[in-house]
Amino acid sequence: MTSVWRIFFSFCAAFAFCGAPLPASTVTGTVEVTGVRGVAGNSGVALWLMPRNGAMPADRHPGVARMVQHRKQFQPHVLAIQVGTAVDFPNLDPIFHNAFSNIDGQPFDVGLYPPGTSRRVVFHKTGIVRVFCNIHESMNAVIVVEDTPWLAVSNERGGYTMTEVPPGDYTLHVFYERATRQTLDSLVRNLEVGEGRTAIPSIQISGTGYIAAPHKNKYGRDYPPEDQNGSYGAKP
Repeated sequence: MTSVWRIFFSFCAAFAFCGAPLPASTVTGTVEVTGVRGVAGNSGVALWLMPRNGAMPADRHPGVARMVQHRKQFQPHVLAIQVGTAVDFPNLDPIFHNAFSNIDGQPFDVGLYPPGTSRRVVFHKTGIVRVFCNIHESMNAVIVVEDTPWLAVSNERGGYTMTEVPPGDYTLHVFYERATRQTLDSLVRNLEVGEGRTAIPSIQISGTGYIAAPHKNKYGRDYPPEDQNGSYGAKP
């Protein structure tokens, strides 16, 4: 059962006879990650707002986001996007990469491509997309795809911001890859957003109990050893 955060109350939000639409609000807050060994900082927590009446802006225009491959890492490690958004995967390394996903969310495979090039994927399905590289086992990332324009990912200090949020009643959802499903469900909150700036009380997220699951390459097999340049391609 979700609880209600009474963040900000507006006269016009409460009474339907008010005239012009209320100015959009900026929603801010912080998260604190606890119970995770070997992980510093509070970054990588995705948060999003869903209107409780189901109403979404009619003029939503999903754009283009980027998940760069550099130094054998996906950057950013966590990306939160609106459904319909295109994501570019530029390869900034001097070696080949092959971004793919076959766990949860929307499966995709951009194939093997060389340094200095890029591939694009449009995400039409909501969900949590686990991203890997078919060559480098250590490379992984997460793309959170939701049917809302109000999304954010926390920074190193745990801060996040959502802009252009119309006043109204919302449900706040949270995703952190090292939290259990039970923990994430307990963090769902109903809240009221009013005019101006809305501050959400700090959220504490526990990573206790998280166990990293090993993954296979895109062929469902173990990764072969990399060569010294990290450019050994996984073959079927």
